[in-house]
Amino acid sequence: MLIHPDFDPVAVQIGPLSVHWYGLMYLAGFAAAWFIAKSRTKQPWSPLNEAQVEDLIFYSAVGVILGGRFGYVIFYNFPQFLQDPLWLFRVWEGGMAFHGGLLGVVVAVALYARRIQVPVSALWDFIAPLAPIGLGLGRIGNFIGQELWGRPTDVSWGMLFPRDPLQLPRHPSQLYQFALEGILLFAIIFWFTRKQRPPYAAGSLFLLCYGCFRFLVEFVREPDSHIGFDMLGWMTRGQELSLPMILIGGGLLIWTYSRSSVKGGK
Repeated sequence: MLIHPDFDPVAVQIGPLSVHWYGLMYLAGFAAAWFIAKSRTKQPWSPLNEAQVEDLIFYSAVGVILGGRFGYVIFYNFPQFLQDPLWLFRVWEGGMAFHGGLLGVVVAVALYARRIQVPVSALWDFIAPLAPIGLGLGRIGNFIGQELWGRPTDVSWGMLFPRDPLQLPRHPSQLYQFALEGILLFAIIFWFTRKQRPPYAAGSLFLLCYGCFRFLVEFVREPDSHIGFDMLGWMTRGQELSLPMILIGGGLLIWTYSRSSVKGGK
């Protein structure tokens, strides 16, 4: 059995201001996205030039923050919102959801594509390899903060989290997600986008892969205590939200390549 190092979740304390590691991971993720985007503008099929990257990152950051908060409130704590609508704006109390952040980014990128008059598909495909590093760093933030841990286990690498009230060895599911949603997903999308692909292909592959990885990890991740298991008596809320990603991503990927084949055959 492994013991969690019990890191202090607060990275920097300046008077009453506390800077948490999770927030720093967000900043590092945006910085990594900026760096990768800058390098990707050199591709001949890039829809952006270097000067436009800052605006793209800004739009995406707003989409992540607003969408992530709205998604957490609507997908995971809607009854609390109905009882206390102002809770939506008390972001310092915590609560962000990836699936909501994804929807926020989709809307933000669509608005930016309209502003600079480029195809939405090209911009969605452009941002696909920018997200995984931020996702992976976010899971490291979860691990440091001892949140979103896994289900109890008897495997040799089971981890004891000091803040776990039950004090049971658990899957370090945050690290699983770091490896899958961060490292592996980045490697797949980065490799895939080294060549020009049909419109929507990179974005579709991102949806498909993330949905599959998240669906699998949810089998060893502790369900939200106030929700438990939902559909069919065994699916978690995370799996329910990931299932549409798998279906939409897979369907779009088949559609865009079949459409590309038809055009190529003419």
